[in-house]
Amino acid sequence: MNKDLKTQIIALVTPDLAQVEKALEENLAPNLDLVKQIASHLLFSGGKRLRPLLLIHAARMCKYQGADEIVFSTIFEFLHAATLLHDDVVDGADMRRGRPAAHTRWPAPQVVLTGDFLLARALDIAAKTKDPRVIAVIAQITQAMSQGEIDQLAQKGRKDVTEEQYLEIIARKTAVLIQGACQCGAILANVSGQKEQALQSFGFHLGMAFQMADDLLDYTATAEQLGKHPGADMREGKLTLPVIYSLARACPEDRAWMENMISYPDVDVDRFQKLQKKLVALKGISYTRAKACDHVAKAKKNLEIFDDSVSKSVLTLIADYAIHRKV
Repeated sequence: MNKDLKTQIIALVTPDLAQVEKALEENLAPNLDLVKQIASHLLFSGGKRLRPLLLIHAARMCKYQGADEIVFSTIFEFLHAATLLHDDVVDGADMRRGRPAAHTRWPAPQVVLTGDFLLARALDIAAKTKDPRVIAVIAQITQAMSQGEIDQLAQKGRKDVTEEQYLEIIARKTAVLIQGACQCGAILANVSGQKEQALQSFGFHLGMAFQMADDLLDYTATAEQLGKHPGADMREGKLTLPVIYSLARACPEDRAWMENMISYPDVDVDRFQKLQKKLVALKGISYTRAKACDHVAKAKKNLEIFDDSVSKSVLTLIADYAIHRKV
């Protein structure tokens, strides 16, 4: 099913993707070639452009009459890239999208400052909307994502992270950016408060589902599918929902074994496969998938107040793709 959904989405958005790529290139515009090299290493490494597509089609679904949705959509790709550059430095990640992480090729301070530049570009483009509501959303996003990263860093290595704490972290780190892209599409179209709230809610639930699906893939996909080594979250000291739920259900012996894995995460393939089997047996995988499906259902419910259109179909397909994708 995932391939069919991906094919359907691409068929509907191929012209938009080409324009987004062009807009990203044109709006990157750093003064230093080094900054462009580092930013381009991540920006043009095969990202899905999910966040720009969400703004574009949220705006169009709301009957946006302007001609700048493509340019304004780059705000969210620049923001996303900035957070990835920063996160990879903080986490010490070695791979991103199947390529060496930027900080493994350039000094970490240069990578961090390039992330800062991308954040500044996003804010500059947001200012060009001349809409204080858009600027306020972007400010709230950057604040929430920073707090989410700090919170996650504070939880690093802990074995007692609760589901509630996990949900708070992913709401700030992931959902808020996807939510903001959808909300800004509504703001640009100047729709009613009810429709803006519907798109805001759609984006929140979609973001939660996407992050849960990512967390599942870290324990179910291959290195080739992920573009990085499976189990990266555990190696970085992050407990995600499949593990959190399984730990809560585990017998003392299994819990002790799993906690040992978390404490010493650089393990061989056989031990990692044993962990994967425990996550299945203890229902951590199925529970996480069910929670993600619930968020997708809630997201799609929010689209019911909008008239049928190509853009509504795109948003619906993206919601379904969130939980059926393999990468």
